Amino acid sequence: MEDFHIASIIVSTIRNAPVLMFAAMAGLFAERSGVVDIGLEGKILASAFVSAAVAYSTQNPWYGILAGIAVSVALAMVQAFVSITQKGNQLVCGIAINIAMSGLTFVLAQFFFQQGGRTPDLGGARLADVVLPGTAALENIPFIGWLYGHVIGNQSVLVYLAFLLVPVVHWVVYHSRFGLRLRACGENPHAADAAGVSVERTRYLAMFVAGVLCSFSGAYLAIVQSGFFLRDMSAGAGYLALTALVFGNWRPVYTVLGCLMFGMFGAIQIQLEGVDLPVVGQIPGSLIQMIPYVVTVLVLAGVMAKSVAPKAIGKPFVKSR
Repeated sequence: MEDFHIASIIVSTIRNAPVLMFAAMAGLFAERSGVVDIGLEGKILASAFVSAAVAYSTQNPWYGILAGIAVSVALAMVQAFVSITQKGNQLVCGIAINIAMSGLTFVLAQFFFQQGGRTPDLGGARLADVVLPGTAALENIPFIGWLYGHVIGNQSVLVYLAFLLVPVVHWVVYHSRFGLRLRACGENPHAADAAGVSVERTRYLAMFVAGVLCSFSGAYLAIVQSGFFLRDMSAGAGYLALTALVFGNWRPVYTVLGCLMFGMFGAIQIQLEGVDLPVVGQIPGSLIQMIPYVVTVLVLAGVMAKSVAPKAIGKPFVKSR
């Protein structure tokens, strides 16, 4: 029974992590360029709603994903315009997007579907899991069958994309010309400008990439995990992703480890529900639901002082005359 629980936790961790991984990678591009991306939560909610609504209407999950990308990028461009062009307060802008999308997605879902602020179940419009060749032949082999069939295989395309992004993002940030400019704009934008790099253009491009990546987080929530949109279904995933970003010191690999850690605690939370533990017995569900957020506070308290953020993060760039 214990092995079964451990196996379930591993599989659930892999399935939970992509929501945070996509959002964290989005935040990494934005914040490495010097823009604080508090608006991750709002973009996740918007893309989740639009992805679910379009996938249900067309009965095609790929159209839902494309629609989610469009709305997330649009919000990212609004955020970029306020933060980069207008030199507005980046924190206020991000929080405004979060609040607006929390209310607007609920209102639109109620207006279009009249189901209490949620979309109908997607059914066949959900993104199907990928069954790898040879799964049936290996199924009865201890450990290997489980590893191949349930950990590596039987996952959504978006799960594979999330883990594939890790080496790609690492290479882009540390080994490409764009990555060099990105980091320069986040550390010393005036030096980057003196070297002929367009700081505003680089930051806009970073926000565009962030919008695309964040949309996958919302799409994964709606058309892979849940099969519908529900009000505030992101449940703080954008903030957890930012915490993972701080935990990982704005580095892709360590940030993903933070996402996996939070994904694991979410899986443990599910496993603990209704289980009689030695001495304490059953833990109330409300306390179990607090686990990821308590861990978030502890991580921030223990890691924040040691993390070194990009030096120009949150500071509008004013070109020297």
